[in-house]
Amino acid sequence: MSDIMTCMPFRQLMDWVLQEKKGQDTVFGVHRPYTADPKNDMTIFTRNLETPVGPAAGPHTQLAQNIIASYYAGARFFELKTVQKMDGAELSACVNKPCILADDEGYNCEWSTELTVPDAMGEYIKAWFILHVIAKEFGLGAQDGFQFNISVGYDLAGIKGEKVNTFIDGMMEAKDTVIFQECRKWLLDNADKFQNFTREDIEAIPSNVCNSATISTLHGCPPQEIESIANYLLTEKHLNTFVKCNPTLLGYDFARKTMDEMGYDYMVFGDFHFRDDLQYEDAVPMLTRLMKLSEELGLEFGVKITNTFPVDVTRNELPSEEMYMSGKALFPLSISLAAKLSAEFAGKLRISYSGGADYYNIDKIVGCGIWPVTMATTLLKTGGYQRFTQVADKVEGICPKKWEGIDVDALKKLAADAITDGHHVKNIKPVPNRKSTKEVPLLDCFYAPCSEGCPIHQDIPQYVALTGEGKYKEALEVILEKNALPFITGTLCAHNCMTKCTRNFYEESVNIRGTKLTAAEHGYEQLIGEIKAGEPNGKKVAVVGGGPAGIAAAYFLAREGAAVTIFEKEEKAGGVIRYVIPGFRIGDAAIDKDISFIQKMGVEIRTNTEITSVADLKAQGYDAVILAIGAGKPGTLKLEKGETVNALKFLRDFKANDGKLNIGKNVVVIGGGNTAMDTARAAKRTEGVEHVYLVYRRTKRYMPAAEDELLEVLEEGVEFKELLSPVSLDGGRLLCKKMKLGQMDASGRAGVTETADVVEVPADTVIVAVGEKIDTDFYTANQIAVDERGKAKVNDKTLETSVSGVYVAGDGARGAATIVEGIRDAQLAVKDILGKEITRDAAVTGDVKDCFEKKGILKHSKEAKTEEERCLTCNKVCENCVDVCPNRANISIKVPGMAMNQVIHVDYMCNECGNCKSFCPYASAPYKDKFTLFANEKDMADSKNDGFVVLDKENKTCKVRFVGLITDCKADDPADKLYDGLKKLICAVIDDYGYLITK
Repeated sequence: MSDIMTCMPFRQLMDWVLQEKKGQDTVFGVHRPYTADPKNDMTIFTRNLETPVGPAAGPHTQLAQNIIASYYAGARFFELKTVQKMDGAELSACVNKPCILADDEGYNCEWSTELTVPDAMGEYIKAWFILHVIAKEFGLGAQDGFQFNISVGYDLAGIKGEKVNTFIDGMMEAKDTVIFQECRKWLLDNADKFQNFTREDIEAIPSNVCNSATISTLHGCPPQEIESIANYLLTEKHLNTFVKCNPTLLGYDFARKTMDEMGYDYMVFGDFHFRDDLQYEDAVPMLTRLMKLSEELGLEFGVKITNTFPVDVTRNELPSEEMYMSGKALFPLSISLAAKLSAEFAGKLRISYSGGADYYNIDKIVGCGIWPVTMATTLLKTGGYQRFTQVADKVEGICPKKWEGIDVDALKKLAADAITDGHHVKNIKPVPNRKSTKEVPLLDCFYAPCSEGCPIHQDIPQYVALTGEGKYKEALEVILEKNALPFITGTLCAHNCMTKCTRNFYEESVNIRGTKLTAAEHGYEQLIGEIKAGEPNGKKVAVVGGGPAGIAAAYFLAREGAAVTIFEKEEKAGGVIRYVIPGFRIGDAAIDKDISFIQKMGVEIRTNTEITSVADLKAQGYDAVILAIGAGKPGTLKLEKGETVNALKFLRDFKANDGKLNIGKNVVVIGGGNTAMDTARAAKRTEGVEHVYLVYRRTKRYMPAAEDELLEVLEEGVEFKELLSPVSLDGGRLLCKKMKLGQMDASGRAGVTETADVVEVPADTVIVAVGEKIDTDFYTANQIAVDERGKAKVNDKTLETSVSGVYVAGDGARGAATIVEGIRDAQLAVKDILGKEITRDAAVTGDVKDCFEKKGILKHSKEAKTEEERCLTCNKVCENCVDVCPNRANISIKVPGMAMNQVIHVDYMCNECGNCKSFCPYASAPYKDKFTLFANEKDMADSKNDGFVVLDKENKTCKVRFVGLITDCKADDPADKLYDGLKKLICAVIDDYGYLITK
């Protein structure tokens, strides 16, 4: 494949728009159109504007289809991608690919348009025509309700050169250009294809495409050069003009301090650009002169805030040495610059805004008097162009008919608030990997990442939907099919499912764990009376250990009809959950309800019974033994001087004595995992304790604890002592070596080195939470083979040990594990013991239309009545790669006879920006790994992608590459050797999506 995009001819674009709208009721994959209300119209540059929002000069305004998709979703102000003298193949060769990374704050290493300047003008004029068409034909708004703003750079000589000058003149007056005449002729020749759009409408399409420009300059451009370009555009071209400013105007110290305070301290940038770029003291008089000049000329002038922000590539984020930061991290810098300039000019300097604008701040920005507002990073995330609809809805009625100035005080407050706004600060923990380890299949790729991320693959979208509908009993039935502990996991689960949830790319995960608990609490009484054991199957199984893994094993065994006995050494079953996890995390009543399920199935629980001999159990007639004995051997951290307390011992004592312990006023907890968090919170509640310090050798960002648990500890006043390595305890003081973070590796984890500095921390008691160990002695005493780390050697697929019929599960299998991993282990062992599948997948539910109604809509949990409103039902419809592709190069195809839509990649529309890779839930890049439609055989030969090129539409003959082998194919021939599913897909493209095929 090539990263050189091919521009579609106007006729193909029009056929595409009309046929897709008729066949799928979508336009370039956008499902919900925005219809403008004329009462909200405003005026800028003496022209009408229906909404003050649109795409920024960047990936969303490079091709005609990008502009069309933006308009259909709600954009009306289009800042066209920058043109300059370097263009086409020459520029594309300078842009390393992939060039976009937008899974959290945004980064890119792209420049201006990768098309030739004449081709760029062609794309913009084609889009200009089509927006006029669909505004009337689809009833989306007035034909004069949108505006194009050209972006030109990077120096005056280039702008005055023939290439860019011809572009500017052609965009200002296009009637004599070949492309304008071609578009107009096609519309007139095909006027009968429209129902609402008339010949009179065609003839009325204005040829003066734009009357405004934004000046884009490279970092380091001298102020005299910037002013000379503005003077030229104002005086010679008579264009309303914005000058794009850089965040570097704020100064290095402000930018560094702000980024550090907001959690972006890992972001590396020097002061070079701050010294080399336009200086504030030069900018103010320059802007003053340009404001005066524009007023004299009767034109509008302002600044565009801001350009992206250059930072160093330090973790191979993109294949470049430097990249440009955008999105949520740029907003506090950009809006601070807007506030600074507005105060300087008493609100009289007009500002066109970009730089982290999104749904959560758009009303505040516009409410301050800053508009138009363009955006890019938010559109690169899941939901894509459809996000414009919610944004456009939110700003309705906010803008005055004409610009009246900026509310300086409101803007100052917005800038100050941005630094602590949760939508813009960096999460306390690094963004986890949200991808699976599987490669994306060519067909049937939709699945729920939450379910895939769950060790027992719970049917999460199904029970979230049922819970949202108030069908709690049915939801609990779905949960119990695979999860024996709905109350415990609904309270304590490590919720990897939520880490994988696609909604993380919107605002926050669906509250899956909380929904499970809601279903359990509301469905329990309805269901408990129906719980019973399966028909006896003659199996008799002993389970040693009554913790989560042991209870789960007993549950699945009994449900399938086995006779089960649990041997538990404590007074009650529940294991660590009952005896160690503090009561403020989970109460005994919840644990008892989970145990009640196995009690209803007749499982015998022998408490106060410690097992030492597996052979003795087998001698009692048990067909199999499952060892769920946990990892109770205390972990230790030896200091040079002084004694420490093991965290599990402390937690057990805390719970047994209801927090009435004598551990002094100052308590230090060493560790950064979830157990350390529980320990710190428990210590905070212990009688007589005044201060709890959490000591860790890195910063909290690198603690292994879950983010929600970290936040709970912070909220409760535990004092973090970061970058400390404990050495000795003496006289009520813990002496620690000060550590220093080094560079982050590719995984995002920083190295750490010891310094010569020593720090003292007050400490009457030091509690160590550094992990527990498996009781190897138990295994060896029972002739179970162990590895060099003392863990039982097992068959990974069954967890059977070296002793036939003896299995291990839970913490005792692989070391400290999560609760749900213990349930998974139980399933593996039970499945092998019974020789059959013991769980079933729930049927995929959900309505496709409802799935698309949720796409592009940002909504926090607190804003929703139920989580069902927020669940995207990804196993019904995923299409992340379709959503996030700026060029619309990933297409969803409905194939007759297939339940799931299929996704193909269209080679000629792709420039390999790589954005779809970030959001595909598989360990794949759809632009490389999905079945690809090629424009011709040459393009196919230039690519390694599996895919096809249509040679003859009538006869359905193609060239196909499948598993690397190129063959001839007749897609409708049952005897053709190509996989049947791919033949169906090719036929669907030819029969129902013929507009994809270039002529």
